[in-house]
Amino acid sequence: MTDVKQEIDSLRHELAEHNYNYYVLNSPLIPDQDFDMMMKRLEALEASHPEYFSSDSPTQRVGADRTEGFAQKRHSIPMLSLSNTYNYNEVEDFYRRVAGDLHNEPFRVNAELKFDGLSIALIYEEGVLTDAVTRGDGLVGDVVTANVRTIRSIPLKLRGEGYPSRLEVRGEVLLPFKEFERLNSEREEKGEPLFANPRNAASGTLKQLDPKVAAARKLDAYFYHAIDTPELPDSHFERLKLLRQWGFKVSDAVTLCSSTTDIYAFLEYWDKQRSCLPIATDGVVLKVDSIKQQKRLGYTAKSPRWAIAYKFQAEQARTKLLGIDYQVGRTGAVTPVANLEPVPLSGTVVKRASLHNADIIAELDLRQNDYVFVEKGGEIIPKIVGVDKDARLLEMPPIEFITHCPACGTPLVRTEGEAAYYCPDGATCEPQQKGRIEHFCTRKAANINIGPETIDLLYRKKLIHHIADLYRLTEEQLTSLPGIRERSAQKLLASIDSSRKRPFHSLLYGIGIRFVGETVARTLTQAFGSMEKLMQATEEELTATPEIGPKIAQSIRVFFDNADNRALIAQLADLGLNFTEETKNVQSDGGLLAGRTVVISGKFHRYSRDEYKALIEQLGGKMASSISGNTDFILAGDDMGPAKRQKAEALSIRLVSEEEFWTMIDESDEKTMKEAKPDPDPQTKSDYLGDLFD
Repeated sequence: MTDVKQEIDSLRHELAEHNYNYYVLNSPLIPDQDFDMMMKRLEALEASHPEYFSSDSPTQRVGADRTEGFAQKRHSIPMLSLSNTYNYNEVEDFYRRVAGDLHNEPFRVNAELKFDGLSIALIYEEGVLTDAVTRGDGLVGDVVTANVRTIRSIPLKLRGEGYPSRLEVRGEVLLPFKEFERLNSEREEKGEPLFANPRNAASGTLKQLDPKVAAARKLDAYFYHAIDTPELPDSHFERLKLLRQWGFKVSDAVTLCSSTTDIYAFLEYWDKQRSCLPIATDGVVLKVDSIKQQKRLGYTAKSPRWAIAYKFQAEQARTKLLGIDYQVGRTGAVTPVANLEPVPLSGTVVKRASLHNADIIAELDLRQNDYVFVEKGGEIIPKIVGVDKDARLLEMPPIEFITHCPACGTPLVRTEGEAAYYCPDGATCEPQQKGRIEHFCTRKAANINIGPETIDLLYRKKLIHHIADLYRLTEEQLTSLPGIRERSAQKLLASIDSSRKRPFHSLLYGIGIRFVGETVARTLTQAFGSMEKLMQATEEELTATPEIGPKIAQSIRVFFDNADNRALIAQLADLGLNFTEETKNVQSDGGLLAGRTVVISGKFHRYSRDEYKALIEQLGGKMASSISGNTDFILAGDDMGPAKRQKAEALSIRLVSEEEFWTMIDESDEKTMKEAKPDPDPQTKSDYLGDLFD
C-alpha cells in the first residue's frame, strides 16, 4: 500500500468518526476549521489520485443527523452544505469566480449572519404549517412537526397575504444563550450530563419524542431561504422582506453588497459585534442575490456555486485548569476533558474543554493549576490551544495520561500508529456497553426504535447489560419503569422483534467491530455468507477479500478471538437474529448487468451513489472503485472528474448518463422492476431502491 493510499484511508476513517460524533452523537470533538482542513486535504488527494476513489469516502456525502423515533421525509430540493472559507483571499476568489461564470454581468451579493443551530425546512399549505423536517442527510430528514409547533417564533399560520399556496422555507432552530445557561444549571443540579454548546442543546431538544420537553426549553428560530416558486421575486433580499411580512423571524443583520469592499466592511463589523448577540453565530453567508443568476451558476456535488460561508476566527479566553476527567466511548477510546474555572467565551460560560488525546496533553506540557488559553473553534466546542507558562507560580510535574480505565479499572492499551488509548474490556465496561447498545439500535444497524435515555434507564435498572438482553425484555418489565406506558412498551417490543429479520450486513455493522462500517460490513457478508464462516476466517483469508486491509482484518480477528464476544454472538443466534447473507441478488447470474463491471463517477440527481451501487449489484453487476481495462461502462453524472474522463477515453470505455442508465433498465429489464413493484414510475423506483437498504 502506498503512502498516499495510507494517508487517504487514515483521513477517511478519522473524518467518518468525526462525522459520527458530530451528527449522530451530537458530541463534536474538533472545531469546524480543523475538520474542514482535513476534508480539503482528502479532497486534494482524491482529485490527484482518482484510482483510489471510494463511494463511501466522507467527500462523497453531504452529512447526516438522523435520529430514531421519527418518520422520514424526502426534501423537495436537497439541503446542501456550503463551502467554507476563513480568509479574505478566498472570499475574493469566490467573488471573482462568480463574476467570471456570469461573464462579468452585474451582480450583487447578499451578506447575512450564519447561525449555529439545527437546519430545518418548514412547509406551508395555503398558509398553514403542515410539515417541519430536519436536514437529515441532506436528502431525507426527520419529521419533527410536533416539536417545531412549540417554538413560539415560528408561525403556525402565515400573516398577511400574497404568499404562494405552497411555501417551503428553510432556517435554523437555535437555543438562546440565556436558555442554554438555564438548562445546564438545571442539569448540573440533577447530576445530568451538560450540553456541550447551544447547538447540541437545540438538536437534542428538537429530537425529543415528547413535545412537552421541547416546549419547556424555549427554542428560537431564524429563517434565511424560500424555495423558488413563480410567485416570488427574483431577489433573495426581497424574499427575506416578504418572509418577515408573513411572520417569520429573519435576522436584521442582512445587507446587499456591490463589491468586495462592501463585503469586507460587513465581515469586520460583525466579527466584533457578534459577541453582543443573544444567540450563537459562527460566520457570515454570502449569496448571489438574483435567483436567475443562482440557477445559471448551479451546484457542485456538495454545495451551491453561488454561495459561500465565511467562518469567523475563533475567540480566545484565559482561565485556570482545575483538573482533567476521562471519558470512555463505545469503542473503548478514552478522551480527556479539561475542567476549567468558568470563563465567558463567545456568548457562553465555558467550564470544560476538549484535549482530544494523550499526545495533545504532552504537546501542551500541561501542569496542574496552569493558566490556559481556550478558544471555540468554529463556535462549537471549546478546546485548549496554549498555556500561559509565565503565570506558573510553582513548578508542577507534567500531567500524565491515566493508565487504567476510569470506568472499570482495566489497564489501557495503545495500538501502534493510533493517537488514542483504549480500554480492552468491552464486555463489562459500562460506558462501552451502553454505547454499543445505542449503536446497535441505530437505523442503519438493527433499527430498534429506542433512544439513549431509555437505554440508560434500562441499564441502570439492570434490565439490560449487553445487546442480547434487549431480546429478553418483557412488557411487564418495561411498564414498571417511569415514563413507559403499555402502548410504548408494545411498540418497543415489536421494534425489537422486527430487528431479528434485519439483513446480516446491518446486524454485523451494529455489533460494533472497530473499523467495520456499513460498507465493510456489506463486503464481509457478501464474501463469507454467514457469521459462522466469518468468525472462522483467518487474517489471510480476510485480507484476500477486496477492500479489506490488514488493519481491518486484525480488528475482526481480535473481536472474534474474545470469548465474551463469541458468547454474545452465540446468544444472538439462539435468539433468532439473521446471521446469514440474504439472497437478494438473485439476478447475479442472469441479471441485466450480470458479469459487467461498473464504475460510478460524478453527481446524480435522482438518487445517491449508494442507491445506484445497490441497484447495480441487484442487477448482477460488479462495482469497481477505479477505472481499468476490465471496466465495462461508467455511470457518469455531472462534474465527473477530468482525470477519470481522460482515462475512460484512453481505454475507450463507454460513459452512460443517468437518463441512459434508466432507459437501459426500463427497456431491457422492465420485467424485473415490475416484479419488485407493480409500476416502475419514479416514485416506485425510489421505493424499490429503498427496499435494497432495508
